Parts: sequence; C-alpha cells; structure tokens
Amino acid sequence: MQQTHFLYAGHRMSTSWRKLKNMVHWSPFVVSFKKYYPWVQLAGHAGNFKAGEYGKILKKFCQCEQQCLEWLNRDSLRPFVPGYYGVVEKEGETYNQMEDLLSEFESPSIMDCKMGVRTYLEEELVKAREKPKLRKDMYEKMIAVEPDAPTEEEHRQGAVLKPRYMQWRETLSSTATLGFRIEGIKRADGTCDTNFKKTKHREQVMRALEDFVEGNKNILRNYLTRLKELRIELEKSEFFKQHEVVGSSLLFVHDSSELAKVWMIDFGKTVRLPNKQTLNHRAPWVEGNREDGYLWGLDNLINIFCDLVQD
Repeated sequence: MQQTHFLYAGHRMSTSWRKLKNMVHWSPFVVSFKKYYPWVQLAGHAGNFKAGEYGKILKKFCQCEQQCLEWLNRDSLRPFVPGYYGVVEKEGETYNQMEDLLSEFESPSIMDCKMGVRTYLEEELVKAREKPKLRKDMYEKMIAVEPDAPTEEEHRQGAVLKPRYMQWRETLSSTATLGFRIEGIKRADGTCDTNFKKTKHREQVMRALEDFVEGNKNILRNYLTRLKELRIELEKSEFFKQHEVVGSSLLFVHDSSELAKVWMIDFGKTVRLPNKQTLNHRAPWVEGNREDGYLWGLDNLINIFCDLVQD
C-alpha cells in the first residue's frame, strides 16, 4: 500500500497558522496532533508524519521523494506541488519538510485520487517474480474484498503470490478502467470515507465526485480549470517526461468559499527513467515500456469533470 493518502490534508483548524500560533493554549501543539489532523488516521500511517513549524508538514524521510521534490520545485510544475524546505531532524527521526497545502482554506473538504494504471513499479514486479513467495496475508486481503477471486489452487494453499495480488488489486477499481481511482474523501464536517475499493465504473466515479462537492457547480468549474492547467504543464514538464510516476496522487481541496485547488503529492515511487528514456504517459502499459498511464487517467478525470459541469 502506498504511503500515504491525505498527506497535507484534513486538519480541522479553521484559522491560518499565523492566527493559530498566537493562541497560547494551542501552540505549540499542546493538544494531540491526531485530534487536529484526523487525516493521519485515515491514511493509516500516522507514524510517518509530524507537525512542522509555522504551518509546515513533516513526512518521514524518503530519498526518492526528496530528489523528486527538489527537482519539481525548479520545474514548470512548481505551482502544482507542495513547496519543499529540506531535511530536518526531530526526536531522532529524519523528515522531509513540506508546505501545508491547507493554510489558505477554512474547514476544507479533501479528496485523494491515485493516478495511473498501476500502483507498483515494474522493478517491484520483477523482484517479486525472482523470489516467489506465497503470501497468506495477501490471500486474506483478497478474499475479504472478493471471495471468489482466488483460483482453486490458491484457495487450497490459502495464499497467493505477490505479483498475482498486485495485478489483481488494480482490476478492482477505476485504476484499470479509467487510469485513476478515488482513494479517500474527508468532508468539512470531519467524516471520512475510504470505501472506494470497488468504485470501478465511470458512473460510480461521477456520483462520488458530485457527492464530494455537494453538487456545487462553481467548485466543479474551479477544479476543472485547475486540472486543465495542470495537464498543460505536465505536457511541457521535463521532470514528467523523464520519470515513471507510480503511486502518486492528486490532492483535491475546497471549502465553502468555493476556493478549490489540486496538487500532485506522494513521490516515494516516482523514479527517473534510464538512458534518456522518456514516456508519453498515455500509451497502454506493456511490461517493459514503463508507461504509467498518468495522462490517460488525467484525460478521463477532466472529461468526467466536464460532464459534471455541463450536466
């Protein structure tokens, strides 16, 4: 499972850090971090995060993500990624320090969309095949979602191989059918929904998106504008051409003022291509070509938003 969802999202503090830091009883985070950042529980990786200073977020150090963020902050995609402020040490742990993307929002609603046609790197698939190992934990995850998915032999063994599980998992959701999937939603009232494992068809996705914005056409239009701007920059970006972008998400954030923005987040599995290879991010993935389907997924997402705006 990718770390992480809702990386920069979901705290309930309705004021900016500048206002908040003057409130002595809240600063510096005297109360529980989790209480004001419920997204860390939604993500399931609370140990990977800490609150930074002055509205920054600390994410457990990953060299791959560090390298990506350093490049992206110099790339044409800079307006669409979190600001990066280097590596910091805190309580014996090393973190990447990033911009808190929620600082300009009041009681935001947040959605995480995992982009692309797969959430595993080609090298992960190769390694899993080189050292085949039956996994009971993955079998149990499989039958919990789709009891008939394992073959008769897999049922007898009570286990599946990792490549089999990885490829099966992608067929469940719109990752396979649309090139993206909704990973989770946190609404302004604090309620969270991560029950999108089987949200596979276009109509299901449209219903989920309409529910996310509560039918607000202005918010839909603002998101659509931002997505189209992102697509233009992705097609120009040198970083994007030269990287296999896997397991990365688009973070959608809006509030009752109808301010709505989208950012690219999560680059722990985004790797540079060898030998000056480039991708177009729309070609179908065939093992070995390293295509990730990111732009194909973004095209489909934009088309869905267009339909919702016009409906």
